[in-house]
Amino acid sequence: MDTNGTLDHGDGEQTAKHTQPAFDNVDITSPDDENENDIFESAIQQEPLSPVLEDVPTDEAGDTFIEIVVADPQKVGDGMGSYLAYKVSTKTNILKFKKRQFFTMRRFSDFLGLHDLLVSKYLRMGRIIPPAPEKNIIGTTKVRMGSQPQAETGTGVNLEWIENRRASLERFLNRVAQHPILCQDTDFVNFLESDQELPRAVNTAALSGAGVMRLFNKVGETVNKITYKMDENDPWFNDKINEVETIDAHMQKLHSAIKALVSHRKELATLTGGVAKSAALLSTCEEHTGLSQALSQLADVEEKVELLRSEQANSDLYILSETIKDYIGLFGAIKDVFHERVKVFQNWQHAQIQLTKKRENKAKLEYQDRRDKLELAQKEVEEWEGKVQRCQKEFDNISSEIKKEMERFELARARDFKSTIIKYLQDQMAHQQQQMRYWEAIVPVARDIA
Repeated sequence: MDTNGTLDHGDGEQTAKHTQPAFDNVDITSPDDENENDIFESAIQQEPLSPVLEDVPTDEAGDTFIEIVVADPQKVGDGMGSYLAYKVSTKTNILKFKKRQFFTMRRFSDFLGLHDLLVSKYLRMGRIIPPAPEKNIIGTTKVRMGSQPQAETGTGVNLEWIENRRASLERFLNRVAQHPILCQDTDFVNFLESDQELPRAVNTAALSGAGVMRLFNKVGETVNKITYKMDENDPWFNDKINEVETIDAHMQKLHSAIKALVSHRKELATLTGGVAKSAALLSTCEEHTGLSQALSQLADVEEKVELLRSEQANSDLYILSETIKDYIGLFGAIKDVFHERVKVFQNWQHAQIQLTKKRENKAKLEYQDRRDKLELAQKEVEEWEGKVQRCQKEFDNISSEIKKEMERFELARARDFKSTIIKYLQDQMAHQQQQMRYWEAIVPVARDIA
């Protein structure tokens, strides 16, 4: 990272690589006896594609590592007082942690409480805090009123919602863990390492009094963001704010488009299943033996294609859509950091105004020869001079830190999107290759129709 906090966009060099046929190195294994009811388990086993995006580094330099897995959601308690607890497993060689491998159980409100602690400590410094997953009152209520969230007892809707939340919590923790400062935070270490139940973060409840107050505060913050315009002297911030606003707007459009694609793929999968059932029924009443066999084979293929299209919808959702959604939240966190800088600037300006008033008051007392009050006036001037210096230093510090944070964020974003795009391409290509094999297998049967 550049020590002066300026952005390094890289040299833009791209190395030309030899190309390979698109599907030659994709190995597909999808046994017919696999459990096809698990909506989170793909039948595709992927192999690496030929190198692409080589100008974007995949791994961070350095020997330290930390890997966090959130798994095994378990329902604790019954009724409206119940909640889901998640097993948080960690592997790391960071010396701040006492052990190299450990796990603990955490509930959703614990994650929100951790996020609030990090924001309270680091936002004022200009650090970008990864956002915690959003609350979902409807989904939470369904789980509380339902049974244990296991595949054999839960509904598909509940399973999908639980998986979405589990994956979001895991991504949140790993993004915090990849930050060189946040990963060393005492509260973060305690969250991962302590096997004790954390103090209940009651202020994170959506309908609590503190939650209502936070809502009013957010409304006030939003109004302040809209009404207060800072006279920016650093062109870097003007350019970066415009860039963030533009990328965020286009990401939201892309996210909406992907959500529509997911919906259409699921609908297409359902329609494909209808074709499979209709072809199967027709084959049973067809007297022509060869035609009946071909229709039966067609029904089997359409049924398999239905599964593949459902998996493609899950690929769109879990690989691509959720990553875009996370970055929409991250850009929101970046806007919060920029706004925090504006608030620091406001404090600085307020201190300068107060200092001017104190100096004017002192000059007035000197003119009136009010020596009895001059000593107090001089102390007030010195006090506000100190406040002005501290506020200016805080403003300079947060400005410098934001530049460093944005540099780190851009590098991490490039790596993240590189990994996501490659994984998404592999998954889509593998599904297309599998579908081609299904269709190729039925061609000889169709040709044998007499």
